Parts: sequence; structure tokens; C-alpha cells
Amino acid sequence: MASTFKYRLSSPFGGLAVDLTGEFRPVDAGDDFRLQVYRNVWLAPPGGINWRDSAWLSFGLSVHASELSAAHPNGLIVEVTSLVFPLAHFRSEVAALAMDGWIRREFDLPDRGLYAASRAGGGGYTFRWGEHSDPFSDESFN
Repeated sequence: MASTFKYRLSSPFGGLAVDLTGEFRPVDAGDDFRLQVYRNVWLAPPGGINWRDSAWLSFGLSVHASELSAAHPNGLIVEVTSLVFPLAHFRSEVAALAMDGWIRREFDLPDRGLYAASRAGGGGYTFRWGEHSDPFSDESFN
């Protein structure tokens, strides 16, 4: 059954917001397009998604993938059916934060230290990725 996670970060210059609706299920050979995130953990992104948003969704899932893989040895697909955001309050990195929040809520998994904070003086945002200082570096996952 699909559920929605609403990520919100208020800041003096507007904030960040995204609503992620998703569901999970066992892997089926007839499934449409999906991205392998880890061994037997897959992401089915919503159609028409920007590649950056898809990459950050994948990262948000990947920080929990080893635990999900162990709990679902026959495979698991996380399907994001909707990623809705106001353009003025979104950056692609927020997709990872929404995915992290959705996964933690759905599977009762621990916080891995992913978060955003607004910089003082209107200087944008600082993102932290837990143990991953460079999320898209191969060394982050060794």
C-alpha cells in the first residue's frame, strides 16, 4: 500500500519541501524499469523524473540497502509513485532526504545522519550525508 512522506525544512529564505509517495513489494520478473541499488534491492522511480532526482532517490535508498537486503533475501523493489515539490523550495538533494525519511518510517530503520540545515545569513543550505562525505564516490560504499 502506498504511503506519503512529507519532508519539510523551514528557513528564513523559504525552505525545502518535497512529498514522496511510495510502496514496496517483492521483486517480480514482470516489473517495468528499475534501478539496482544494492544486490537484491531495487528502485522503481516515477516516470519522467529528472536524472539528478533519480540519483538522489537512489542514494537515499542505498544508505539502508544492506539492512533491507538482509531482511528481504528474495529481493525488494521500492517504487516511488510520486515526487511532488514546489520548484522554489526544492533541490535534487532533498529527494535523498525524503527517501531516507520514508524508508526509516516504513521499515523502522535507524537514523543514518542524513540532514539539511539552512546557513546563517541566507547562504543556502548545508547537506550532511552521515558516513558518506561524497555520496557518489565509489569509496563511499566500500
